[in-house]
Amino acid sequence: MTRHIYTQFFSLQLIGIILGLILVILHVIAFSKRESVMDFLKRLPRNKGLGIVILAIDCIWSFWLIGEVDLGEFQKWEKPIRFGLPIGFICFVFWVDEFLAVRAVGIFLLLLACPLLDVAFLQEPITRLLIPILCYVWIFLSLFWIGMPYLMRDHIAWATKTNGRWTGLCIGGIVYGVVMIICAFAFWGIDKG
Repeated sequence: MTRHIYTQFFSLQLIGIILGLILVILHVIAFSKRESVMDFLKRLPRNKGLGIVILAIDCIWSFWLIGEVDLGEFQKWEKPIRFGLPIGFICFVFWVDEFLAVRAVGIFLLLLACPLLDVAFLQEPITRLLIPILCYVWIFLSLFWIGMPYLMRDHIAWATKTNGRWTGLCIGGIVYGVVMIICAFAFWGIDKG
Protein backbone atom coordinates (compact mmCIF):
# COMPACT_ATOMS: atom_id res chain seq x y z
CA MET A 1 0.00 0.00 0.00
CA THR A 2 1.22 3.44 -0.85
CA ARG A 3 -1.24 5.48 1.21
CA HIS A 4 1.16 6.16 4.09
CA ILE A 5 3.86 7.29 1.66
CA TYR A 6 1.89 10.17 0.21
CA THR A 7 -0.48 11.17 3.01
CA GLN A 8 2.44 12.08 5.28
CA PHE A 9 3.31 14.86 2.81
CA PHE A 10 -0.06 15.90 1.36
CA SER A 11 -3.51 16.66 2.69
CA LEU A 12 -6.74 16.50 0.71
CA GLN A 13 -6.99 20.29 0.84
CA LEU A 14 -3.45 20.85 -0.43
CA ILE A 15 -3.90 18.37 -3.29
CA GLY A 16 -7.24 19.97 -4.18
CA ILE A 17 -5.73 23.45 -4.31
CA ILE A 18 -2.66 22.38 -6.32
CA LEU A 19 -4.64 20.24 -8.75
CA GLY A 20 -7.32 22.90 -9.16
CA LEU A 21 -4.72 25.60 -9.85
CA ILE A 22 -2.93 23.39 -12.39
CA LEU A 23 -6.22 22.68 -14.17
CA VAL A 24 -7.17 26.36 -14.28
CA ILE A 25 -3.72 27.55 -15.42
CA LEU A 26 -3.32 24.90 -18.12
CA HIS A 27 -6.82 25.44 -19.51
CA VAL A 28 -6.48 29.24 -19.44
CA ILE A 29 -3.23 28.89 -21.41
CA ALA A 30 -4.91 26.47 -23.82
CA PHE A 31 -7.78 28.92 -24.28
CA SER A 32 -5.70 32.09 -24.64
CA LYS A 33 -2.89 30.62 -26.77
CA ARG A 34 -5.15 28.36 -28.78
CA GLU A 35 -3.07 27.97 -31.95
CA SER A 36 0.30 27.37 -30.32
CA VAL A 37 -1.13 24.86 -27.80
CA MET A 38 -2.99 23.03 -30.59
CA ASP A 39 0.22 22.82 -32.63
CA PHE A 40 2.16 21.55 -29.62
CA LEU A 41 -0.45 18.88 -28.88
CA LYS A 42 -0.54 17.74 -32.51
CA ARG A 43 3.25 17.27 -32.44
CA LEU A 44 3.29 15.71 -28.94
CA PRO A 45 2.70 12.03 -29.84
CA ARG A 46 5.88 11.87 -31.95
CA ASN A 47 8.02 14.18 -29.80
CA LYS A 48 10.77 11.71 -28.84
CA GLY A 49 12.83 14.23 -26.84
CA LEU A 50 9.94 15.10 -24.56
CA GLY A 51 9.07 11.41 -24.37
CA ILE A 52 12.57 10.60 -23.10
CA VAL A 53 12.36 13.33 -20.43
CA ILE A 54 8.94 12.17 -19.20
CA LEU A 55 10.02 8.51 -19.31
CA ALA A 56 13.10 9.40 -17.21
CA ILE A 57 10.79 11.01 -14.63
CA ASP A 58 8.63 7.86 -14.71
CA CYS A 59 11.70 5.67 -14.18
CA ILE A 60 13.03 7.74 -11.27
CA TRP A 61 9.60 7.89 -9.61
CA SER A 62 9.12 4.12 -10.03
CA PHE A 63 12.62 3.42 -8.71
CA TRP A 64 11.88 5.51 -5.60
CA LEU A 65 8.42 3.99 -5.17
CA ILE A 66 9.68 0.39 -5.28
CA GLY A 67 11.93 1.19 -2.31
CA GLU A 68 9.13 2.80 -0.32
CA VAL A 69 6.17 0.51 -0.87
CA ASP A 70 5.62 -2.80 0.92
CA LEU A 71 5.59 -5.39 -1.84
CA GLY A 72 4.36 -8.13 0.47
CA GLU A 73 5.18 -11.57 -0.89
CA PHE A 74 6.94 -9.94 -3.84
CA GLN A 75 9.45 -8.14 -1.60
CA LYS A 76 12.16 -10.55 -2.76
CA TRP A 77 11.76 -9.07 -6.24
CA GLU A 78 12.63 -5.53 -5.14
CA LYS A 79 16.28 -5.67 -6.26
CA PRO A 80 15.58 -7.30 -9.64
CA ILE A 81 12.84 -4.74 -10.32
CA ARG A 82 15.13 -1.85 -9.36
CA PHE A 83 17.84 -3.32 -11.59
CA GLY A 84 15.35 -3.77 -14.42
CA LEU A 85 13.91 -0.25 -14.37
CA PRO A 86 16.97 1.52 -15.87
CA ILE A 87 17.40 -1.31 -18.36
CA GLY A 88 13.75 -0.97 -19.33
CA PHE A 89 14.23 2.78 -19.71
CA ILE A 90 17.18 2.27 -22.08
CA CYS A 91 15.28 -0.38 -24.06
CA PHE A 92 12.26 1.94 -24.39
CA VAL A 93 14.43 4.79 -25.65
CA PHE A 94 16.17 2.69 -28.29
CA TRP A 95 13.49 0.24 -29.41
CA VAL A 96 10.12 1.86 -28.70
CA ASP A 97 10.58 4.64 -31.20
CA GLU A 98 6.97 5.15 -32.25
CA PHE A 99 4.85 7.29 -29.95
CA LEU A 100 7.34 7.20 -27.08
CA ALA A 101 5.90 10.44 -25.66
CA VAL A 102 2.38 8.97 -25.61
CA ARG A 103 3.48 5.93 -23.66
CA ALA A 104 5.56 8.06 -21.27
CA VAL A 105 2.60 10.38 -20.60
CA GLY A 106 0.39 7.35 -20.00
CA ILE A 107 2.82 5.89 -17.47
CA PHE A 108 3.18 9.30 -15.80
CA LEU A 109 -0.59 9.69 -15.42
CA LEU A 110 -0.85 6.19 -13.91
CA LEU A 111 1.87 7.08 -11.39
CA LEU A 112 0.24 10.45 -10.67
CA ALA A 113 -3.18 8.92 -10.04
CA CYS A 114 -1.81 6.88 -7.11
CA PRO A 115 -0.99 9.71 -4.67
CA LEU A 116 -4.14 11.60 -5.62
CA LEU A 117 -6.34 8.56 -5.00
CA ASP A 118 -4.48 7.77 -1.77
CA VAL A 119 -5.05 11.25 -0.37
CA ALA A 120 -8.77 11.19 -1.26
CA PHE A 121 -9.35 7.62 -0.03
CA LEU A 122 -12.35 7.42 2.36
CA GLN A 123 -12.21 11.14 3.14
CA GLU A 124 -15.19 13.32 3.88
CA PRO A 125 -17.10 15.08 2.38
CA ILE A 126 -18.46 13.57 -0.81
CA THR A 127 -17.09 16.49 -2.88
CA ARG A 128 -13.67 14.85 -2.55
CA LEU A 129 -14.85 12.61 -5.41
CA LEU A 130 -13.80 15.41 -7.77
CA ILE A 131 -10.25 14.06 -7.44
CA PRO A 132 -10.98 10.34 -8.03
CA ILE A 133 -13.24 11.13 -11.00
CA LEU A 134 -10.38 12.97 -12.69
CA CYS A 135 -7.93 10.21 -11.75
CA TYR A 136 -10.11 7.46 -13.21
CA VAL A 137 -10.44 9.38 -16.46
CA TRP A 138 -6.62 9.60 -16.55
CA ILE A 139 -6.30 5.87 -15.75
CA PHE A 140 -8.81 4.89 -18.43
CA LEU A 141 -7.14 7.02 -21.09
CA SER A 142 -3.62 6.03 -20.01
CA LEU A 143 -4.27 2.32 -20.38
CA PHE A 144 -5.44 2.89 -23.94
CA TRP A 145 -2.60 5.31 -24.75
CA ILE A 146 0.05 2.88 -23.52
CA GLY A 147 -1.42 -0.08 -25.39
CA MET A 148 -2.65 1.73 -28.49
CA PRO A 149 -0.71 5.00 -28.58
CA TYR A 150 -2.20 6.18 -31.87
CA LEU A 151 -5.40 6.82 -29.92
CA MET A 152 -3.85 9.90 -28.27
CA ARG A 153 -3.26 11.32 -31.74
CA ASP A 154 -6.91 10.60 -32.55
CA HIS A 155 -8.10 12.17 -29.28
CA ILE A 156 -6.04 15.29 -29.94
CA ALA A 157 -7.40 15.48 -33.49
CA TRP A 158 -10.94 15.22 -32.12
CA ALA A 159 -10.35 17.92 -29.47
CA THR A 160 -8.73 20.33 -31.95
CA LYS A 161 -11.12 19.74 -34.85
CA THR A 162 -13.35 22.77 -34.22
CA ASN A 163 -12.88 26.00 -32.28
CA GLY A 164 -16.17 25.42 -30.46
CA ARG A 165 -15.08 22.01 -29.23
CA TRP A 166 -11.71 23.36 -28.10
CA THR A 167 -13.35 26.29 -26.32
CA GLY A 168 -15.83 23.98 -24.60
CA LEU A 169 -13.07 21.68 -23.37
CA CYS A 170 -11.03 24.65 -22.10
CA ILE A 171 -14.00 26.18 -20.27
CA GLY A 172 -14.89 22.76 -18.83
CA GLY A 173 -11.34 22.36 -17.49
CA ILE A 174 -11.36 25.85 -16.00
CA VAL A 175 -14.72 25.30 -14.30
CA TYR A 176 -13.64 21.90 -12.94
CA GLY A 177 -10.46 23.46 -11.53
CA VAL A 178 -12.33 26.38 -9.95
CA VAL A 179 -14.90 24.04 -8.37
CA MET A 180 -12.06 21.91 -6.98
CA ILE A 181 -10.34 24.97 -5.47
CA ILE A 182 -13.61 26.18 -3.93
CA CYS A 183 -14.28 22.73 -2.44
CA ALA A 184 -10.72 22.51 -1.13
CA PHE A 185 -11.06 25.79 0.75
CA ALA A 186 -14.69 25.41 1.81
CA PHE A 187 -15.07 21.72 2.65
CA TRP A 188 -11.80 19.79 2.71
CA GLY A 189 -10.28 21.39 5.82
CA ILE A 190 -6.61 21.67 6.67
CA ASP A 191 -6.20 18.43 8.61
CA LYS A 192 -3.81 15.89 7.16
CA GLY A 193 -5.37 12.46 6.53
